Amino acid sequence: MDIEARLTDVEPPRGFHQARVDEKGRLKLPSVFQQFLKALGEDAVFITTLDMATVRIYPTSLWKQNEIFFENAKNPAAEQASFLANMYGADSEIDGQGRVLIPQELRRDLRLENQPVWLGQYKGRINAYGKDEFEKRATVAKANAQGNLIGLENEGLK
Repeated sequence: MDIEARLTDVEPPRGFHQARVDEKGRLKLPSVFQQFLKALGEDAVFITTLDMATVRIYPTSLWKQNEIFFENAKNPAAEQASFLANMYGADSEIDGQGRVLIPQELRRDLRLENQPVWLGQYKGRINAYGKDEFEKRATVAKANAQGNLIGLENEGLK
């Protein structure tokens, strides 16, 4: 079964969960994310960024779909995004304690070393936000909440 089918069959984690990147660059995934990846049949991930603000933790099979997307994309931005992803990215096994290793350059440039992070699931990947980025996004989301809600309800949000 391909990753898209597995994603529709697996209950995703909801909400944000706080974790910490330790002094060795390891991120202990909260149990809901460990269970999510296990239910997908994934024990390895690809960790990268595409926006220089968010760490993206992809189940390996989902990342492989992105690689195919980049190879076939007509948009010239695809080559730059792929370059950035590979420059900062690395494969990581989920260890017996549910930890993954955030690549050194990535955690340094996003200022995540020995810092708290907030994790959330989106489109099958796990997003990790450092304190500054999380607070910035929270401020923007709160400021735009009413306008966003009206537009989304008009599009069918219940």
